[in-house]
Amino acid sequence: MAFYSERVLPHLVDRTCGIEGFDRWRKEAVEGLSGTVLEIGFGSGLNVALYPEDVERVVAVEPSAVARRLAEPRISERGVTVEHVGLDGSVLEMEDHSVDAALCTFTLCTIPDVDAALSEVRRVLRPGGRFQVLEHGLAPDPGVVRWQRRMEPLQKVMAGGCHLTREPLVMLERAGFHVESSRSRYGKGPKPWTYLTVAHSTSPG
Repeated sequence: MAFYSERVLPHLVDRTCGIEGFDRWRKEAVEGLSGTVLEIGFGSGLNVALYPEDVERVVAVEPSAVARRLAEPRISERGVTVEHVGLDGSVLEMEDHSVDAALCTFTLCTIPDVDAALSEVRRVLRPGGRFQVLEHGLAPDPGVVRWQRRMEPLQKVMAGGCHLTREPLVMLERAGFHVESSRSRYGKGPKPWTYLTVAHSTSPG
């Protein structure tokens, strides 16, 4: 299983999360980011080409060495400075209030201690800094939810701990972020996996 999670899964995530239909969601997620941006779950750099020009530096947290290698051509093409700072979003070796904004796409679903990770994001964000997310999660339709609950145990095994039933907006608000805007609806693909939410929030001032 270690071979699968370390060598195979990063390629699968790169393919499934990199489908063309997700680009417009990603563009909305990165809109307005600037300065030094913390990206939790940097992965294979699928957001890099979409960063606004005002993004000067990216501080990336990504546990997979394979994903980091897949990201290298995208980083070179975009020409942005990316500094890898750690493997675990739950413990960031960074100073308080040291980044201007934070970004997380399709990652809050997998972090084991998601509350700790969100607390760390709050800590390293400057007061009033933006935290923008794109996630899949619990659907609004009972029939879809039943399938999500049935499939979640297998999903967690096959997709690196990915949950199908987490609620992104609930998690953000529980962590103390102020959600300024959000949009949730089904994307393309099977409904248990594609109820998507993009949200722009700010850290308390």
